Amino acid sequence: MPPGAERFEIAHPGRYWDRLDDGRVECRVCPRRCRVREGGRGLCFVRGVQDGEMVLTTYGRSSGFCVDPIEKKPLNHFLPGTPILSFGTAGCNLTCKFCQNWEISKAREWERLNAAVSPEQIAAAAAELDCRSVAFTYNDPVIFLEYAVDTAIACRERGIKTVAVTAGYIEPEARAEFFRPMDAANVDLKAFTEDFYHKLSTAHLDPVLDTLRYLKHETDVWVEITTLLIPTRNDSDDELKALADWVVAELGPDVPLHFSAFHPDHKMRDLPPTPPSTLRQAREIARAAGVHHVYTGNVHDSDGGSTYCPGCGTRVIERDWYELGAWHLNEVGHCLSCGTRLAGVFDGPPGTWGRRRAPVRFR
Repeated sequence: MPPGAERFEIAHPGRYWDRLDDGRVECRVCPRRCRVREGGRGLCFVRGVQDGEMVLTTYGRSSGFCVDPIEKKPLNHFLPGTPILSFGTAGCNLTCKFCQNWEISKAREWERLNAAVSPEQIAAAAAELDCRSVAFTYNDPVIFLEYAVDTAIACRERGIKTVAVTAGYIEPEARAEFFRPMDAANVDLKAFTEDFYHKLSTAHLDPVLDTLRYLKHETDVWVEITTLLIPTRNDSDDELKALADWVVAELGPDVPLHFSAFHPDHKMRDLPPTPPSTLRQAREIARAAGVHHVYTGNVHDSDGGSTYCPGCGTRVIERDWYELGAWHLNEVGHCLSCGTRLAGVFDGPPGTWGRRRAPVRFR
C-alpha cells in the first residue's frame, strides 16, 4: 500500500463506484462523487478504497439502538403511536454547520461503535420487541447503503417495515436500490435556496428536490418532509411560501410538512433558538398555500402537532410532542365525522407507545 494509506478493519464490498485512469476510485453513491486514492476515505468518512475497490467501513457497526416513538422520526401519518427500532452508524455526506446530531454524524472515533450486528439480528430484535418498523436514522443511511438495504430486506422477510430518515442527497442509480425495500421516508429539506445549501451544507438543492419527486411519483414509499427553521437563514416568509408552493405543485397537497425548531449547536452557536412564533407562522403560510398537513416540531404545540381532516377540519389525531391523545379515525384512516380517507399508512388502532425511549443492547 502507498505510504500513509489506511487498512480498514471492516471492508464490506461497496456498490456504485468506478475505477479511474489515474488509479483513484470515484464513488457514485451521492452527488459529491468523491475521488479517493488507495487507503483513503471519502468526505462521508465511512466509504474508502482498499485493494483498488470501494468498501464500506461501518457495515454491521452501529452508534446505538433505541426504541423510539414513530413520531420522533418525524412521521405523523405512518403507523401513528407505534414503537420503531432506530439506529445509525457514523459519518455523513453533508457538512451542515447547524447539525443537531453532530456527535454521531461527524464521529471519527470508531471505538464508540457497537460490536457487529447483522441485518438478520436487527430484524429479529424488532420482531421480539414488538416494533412494527425499523428506522435508519441519527446519521444519513445513504452513506451506509449496503447495510441499510440488506437490513431492509431482512426486515421485509419478517413483515417488519423500514423507514429512511435522510437528507435525500443521493445519485439516481443508487437511489433506486436504496429506496426499493423501504416503506417510508422522512426527507430533510434543509432550505429552499441553493445559496443555503452551498454555504451551510456544501451541497446542492436540486438533487434533493429530484429525490422528493422520485419518491412521490416513482415509488410506493410513504414520504414526509422536515425543514429545520434557522433564524435569519431559511425562515423568511418568501422562502417558506416558495417551499410550500413547490410541495403542492410538484408533490401534491397530502405530503406532510414538518417545521422544526433549531437550537444552537455544532458550528452555529451564535444564533438564538427558533421562536415558537416562527414555527406557527411557517405553518400558517404552508396551510394557506394548500398543504393539508403541516406540523410544528421540537416544541410543545398541540395545535401544530395534531392532525386535522382535510375534508371537514375535525381534529382526528391529537398530539402533544410525541404523545397521542384523542383519536377520531377508523382503523384504515377514514375520518369518523365525514369519511374522508387521510393520506398515509394507517393499519389498525393507534399505538400506545407514547414518548418513551428505550435503549437496546445486543449481545
